[in-house]
Amino acid sequence: MFFNRYRKKQEGVIRFYDISSPATKIITVVIFLACIFMLIVSVFPAIWVFLASFKDIAEFRKSATILPADFDLGKYIKTWNELKFSRYYINSFISVTGSVVCAIIFNGLLAYVLGVLKPKGHKIVFSMVMWSLLIPPTTSIVALYVNINRIGLNQSFLPLWLAMGANAFWVVLFKQYFESLPKEYTEAARLDGCSDFQIFLKIIMPLSKPIIAVVTIFAVTAAWSDFLLPFLVLAGTDKETVMVRLFEFRTASKATDVDVLRAIAFSIIPPTIVFAIFQKQITKGIGAGGIKG
Repeated sequence: MFFNRYRKKQEGVIRFYDISSPATKIITVVIFLACIFMLIVSVFPAIWVFLASFKDIAEFRKSATILPADFDLGKYIKTWNELKFSRYYINSFISVTGSVVCAIIFNGLLAYVLGVLKPKGHKIVFSMVMWSLLIPPTTSIVALYVNINRIGLNQSFLPLWLAMGANAFWVVLFKQYFESLPKEYTEAARLDGCSDFQIFLKIIMPLSKPIIAVVTIFAVTAAWSDFLLPFLVLAGTDKETVMVRLFEFRTASKATDVDVLRAIAFSIIPPTIVFAIFQKQITKGIGAGGIKG
């Protein structure tokens, strides 16, 4: 019964006619067990945080069991009210929304120029984009923060949005996908009198929904979990995001370890839900972005 799912597979690493081999069956079971093990290792920290957050501080420090004595949702409600998480959730959603828009438009435009228009010097620019992948983002944080303050963009969401619009990895994903699209569409649009920007908006972007979905998911998780830049730009204002508030809650209050665990649980719920819903789109979109037609 375990191997029935492979009976109709015509492609992939393991296909229907491979199942007749005993060695292949053993390898399949081993791979399946290895995947289960990696799944347990991956989700256990989140499950532990969720279960431990139901304990009080005495039980948390003395009990060695994973399961709490009771599941009292009132503790979560109390932590939510103390943190005023509603406001910080709204701030994070504003940050995430603008970041997604900038990530798609600006990275997509650069990839469109490098992968479709290909003006003179595009190879040099693309080489610089690839080299920038080797530079850790934190090395430029000081210069970035200084420039943000000089032009008066501090204490606003705009720097967070623009930072997401300059991601070399997403540019590469867009470029590879754009190059796989049939050139006949763009050529026909030019014959109809469309400008380069109109082709980008009306032809390229509608045909690139899979890779846009992937970049959107990456941008959502990156913007939601980002701490350093929002802390430098928004700390001390009424625009602080969930991650900034979580840090201040731990350092500037008398919160116990269990209170912090509940706050962490609140912070990881949205990206976890997004990833659980769209994980297939992530793998499909990355695979599509790596195929050149």
